[in-house]
Amino acid sequence: MDDMNFLHQSFDGAQASEFPPVIIVEDDKLLGLSLRKYLEQTLKLNVQLYTSSEDCLTNFAKNHPKESPFCLVTDISLEQGSDGLLLIDILKDKGFEFVSIVMTGFASIETAIAATKKGVFHYLTKPFELDNLKKLVIDAIQTKLNSTLPRDIVTEGEGLFAEGYKPRAISKLKIDRPTVEDQFEGMIGRSKVMRDVFERIGKVAKTDSTILIMGPSGTGKELVASAIHKLSSRGQKNRVSVNCGAIPGELLESELFGHVRGAFTGAISTRKGRFELAQGGTIFLDEIGDMPTLLQVKLLRVLQERIIEPVGSNENIGIDVRVIAATHRDLEKAVAEGKFREDLFYRLNVIPIRMPALKERREDIPLLISHFLDRFVSADRSNEISFAPITMDLLMGYDWPGNVRELENVIERLVILRGGNEILPEDLPAKIFRSNPLATHHYKTLFDLPELGVDLKQILSDIEDSLIMQAMNRTRGNKNQASKLLTLNRTTLIEKMKKKNLEL
Repeated sequence: MDDMNFLHQSFDGAQASEFPPVIIVEDDKLLGLSLRKYLEQTLKLNVQLYTSSEDCLTNFAKNHPKESPFCLVTDISLEQGSDGLLLIDILKDKGFEFVSIVMTGFASIETAIAATKKGVFHYLTKPFELDNLKKLVIDAIQTKLNSTLPRDIVTEGEGLFAEGYKPRAISKLKIDRPTVEDQFEGMIGRSKVMRDVFERIGKVAKTDSTILIMGPSGTGKELVASAIHKLSSRGQKNRVSVNCGAIPGELLESELFGHVRGAFTGAISTRKGRFELAQGGTIFLDEIGDMPTLLQVKLLRVLQERIIEPVGSNENIGIDVRVIAATHRDLEKAVAEGKFREDLFYRLNVIPIRMPALKERREDIPLLISHFLDRFVSADRSNEISFAPITMDLLMGYDWPGNVRELENVIERLVILRGGNEILPEDLPAKIFRSNPLATHHYKTLFDLPELGVDLKQILSDIEDSLIMQAMNRTRGNKNQASKLLTLNRTTLIEKMKKKNLEL
């Protein structure tokens, strides 16, 4: 469907041309195109975009009947020609019937008063939600221009979002302090999956069964092991941890089972292994999936017979130890591929506990943020931070491949680097921007290819110019921050600005 057919498509037997058009005056080309596209798709009205007041007066006002009402959406600060408020005066002097909504990226009391004196319907400060603009346009047309829009265009629309994608109402979520019920042995969670984990821990802690904790890295598997030990009858005994993936294979056997003097070069004295040190308590074998195959055989014997044999010794030592293992690997797949012993897997997997990835429990993110803020913010709260709604959107929408550990690191970094401020999107690590599904769908549906084609090189250049200037405006000319927003090196940004003659 071409642009003209789209603008004049029928609904409820009416044509878009029968209703007041929406006139946008915005010199930021990318923003202007975004606003036009959104209003076209959600309101199905005739929406026209002009990049300056002169452009609007020459190409719209010159040919538009003065008695035909319209809705004007204009930026106050326009780089070329008259500003938005002066454009409103000119159109009034010419006798046009219209209602106006003004936008500004630099809000002040003076401009707000000036806009009010000119009878502006509403004053929007950038950035704003597109849905808010849509509702303002509907309200302005119906209340000020006495034009009743069809019911189907007044209802909520999908806007810029691709088919099948429904934006979550996550920006309404606020930082929420965990209650007593949300905390369990150092873990935080209100989601059903975490409540299920807490319940299972409480049940298995009372037994001596072997536990296998599975889940991605950074989900808190060691916290689970600690909770099980603490709540068990062995809670007053030692809990010894071994990271099977961090110790070289040739040394891991000695670490686990100990060695006698002279067992190998460097063994100058007899040394107890971790199993013996955990006697009567619990041993936590982290990253068990990385254990060498030969050692898997020896561990299997320990689990079956409850005895260990130190390296270089012929004597067996009986042990009374509860074994908790953990892994981020898919052990069933590793068994199928011959990388992990099947018999050992079934010995370990007596009672499985699966820790969910953070993206599976997004409702817990505000609780975790509050928890980490309490940990990293100083006692006098002088470096406390808050989050803009759009920033919370990004944090909630990010998939967190590093899970809770990654979230903890991000909050610590923000407190250290931005303490005492409201956290805006540009303060977040760039990877959180790049993975934002909202932005992806936005850009996929932003432009329609005209029937006659386009000058792709020129359009891409214009988009680049617009994004650079938006980044510079948002950061008030700070090239370091602007380069982070654009994921560019600072020198590359400076070179592009010089080449394109872009300056604030």
